[in-house]
Amino acid sequence: MIKEERLEKFKKIDIYPVTCQELSEGRTNLEVLDAVLAGGAKIIQLREKDWSKKEIYDLAIEFKKRTILKDALLIINDHMDIALAVQADGVHLGQDDLPVSAARKITADLIIGASSHNLQEALQAEKDGADYINIGPVFPTKTKKDASSFVGPGAISKIGEKLKTPFTTMGGINEENIHLVLAAGAQRVAMVTGITRARDMVTRVQTLKKMIRDSKERR
Repeated sequence: MIKEERLEKFKKIDIYPVTCQELSEGRTNLEVLDAVLAGGAKIIQLREKDWSKKEIYDLAIEFKKRTILKDALLIINDHMDIALAVQADGVHLGQDDLPVSAARKITADLIIGASSHNLQEALQAEKDGADYINIGPVFPTKTKKDASSFVGPGAISKIGEKLKTPFTTMGGINEENIHLVLAAGAQRVAMVTGITRARDMVTRVQTLKKMIRDSKERR
C-alpha cells in the first residue's frame, strides 16, 4: 500500500487504540488487538516502551497479520526499523526519537506521526514532513512518568487550527472526559487505558466510535 492510500484511510479513523500490556488488566496485547478490531477500530498503535526490540518485532509480525485481515492500519511506536521490517503502515515518533525529517528520508511510503506538546513542536513536525501530529498529553496519564505535565483540552483548538495536516489527541482521555476533547475540535482520539482497562473492550470501542461520530455530525 502506498502512502496516499494509507493517508486516505487514516483521515477516516475516529478512535485510535494504543497498547500497553502492563495497563490491560492482565490481558495480552493480542487480546487487546482482537477486541478493538472486533469493536470496529481501523487503526492501532503498538506501543511498549520497556520491551526489547526483539519482543516488539515478534509481536508486530502477528499484529500485521491480524490488522490486514480487518483492513486496519498498524502504527509502530518509536521504532522505524521494526515498522519497515514488518511492513507496518506507519511509525509514531516522539520528541526524543529519530527526527521526522530524517525518518522521511528513509521511507516514502510509511505514515509518519509525531508527538507534540506545544504549538512550536507541532508546527516543526509538520514542516519536517509528519503526516499527522499528536497533541498531548491532554490530561494526566499513567503512560507518562511526569503525570503533572499536560496541555489541557484548550490546547487542541489552539494548536489544531494552526495545522494543515491531520492531528490526533492523546493522554488521559476516557469515556468520561472525551466530550471535552471533542468540543475542542478533536476528530481522532487516541487512548490507552480508556480502552485497555474496560471490562468489555469491544463495547467500549463501539461506544467511543459513536461518541466521536455524533460529535462530527453536530458540527
